[in-house]
Amino acid sequence: MNNRGYEINDLAKEDSWRLFRIVGELVEGFDHLANIEPAVSIYGSARTRPDHPMYKKTEEIAFRLGSLGFSIITGGGPGVMEAGNKGARAAGAASVGLNITLPQEQIANPYATISLNFHHFFVRKVMLVKYATAFVLMPGGLGTLDEMTEVLTLIQTGKIKPFPVILFSSAYWKGFRDWLQTDVLGAGYISPEDLNLVRITDDVDDLVSIVMTWYKEHRTLGKEIFVS
Repeated sequence: MNNRGYEINDLAKEDSWRLFRIVGELVEGFDHLANIEPAVSIYGSARTRPDHPMYKKTEEIAFRLGSLGFSIITGGGPGVMEAGNKGARAAGAASVGLNITLPQEQIANPYATISLNFHHFFVRKVMLVKYATAFVLMPGGLGTLDEMTEVLTLIQTGKIKPFPVILFSSAYWKGFRDWLQTDVLGAGYISPEDLNLVRITDDVDDLVSIVMTWYKEHRTLGKEIFVS
């Protein structure tokens, strides 16, 4: 066999082991998170400092939802993720941190009562979606936008149920909403009803009410969220 044959063989073996690792991460996630419902996933910037108003608001949101019996799921890192886990822990709720291995190491925050570490972003994102009955988006960067648009696409295409997707801070998200309404809808890339997939609020009471109202009406758990 020539060198090219050996290279192809090695690549095939590498892909096979990668597949096993992906399956292993999924199984570990399912095993550890099977009993956390109902839950709310909170997304937002890892760069939000503890003295920032959005850190305090995230902590309050997580505490309020945790006190009502919701587990809180975050990406497990610093910033908004830390605030979410901190608020959940203070409320005595399950505080789930789904950390990711990055070249510039993301350190897991100390407030998660259930902490998992993932190598693959897409496996982690499955776990952030699978057990949640609502999604809260605090101000954030590219990662937050990626996670938000994935959730919206899953709802738009009918792959998951139409859970509440709540964007907190109208000042921050106004440009996104305006862009959707003018450029994206105007060009015909989405339908008018797609604008209703997101709700924007500045009020914690309003956010909690949206989550509770939807959950009381639907009582949907993780095993039921994906539409077959």
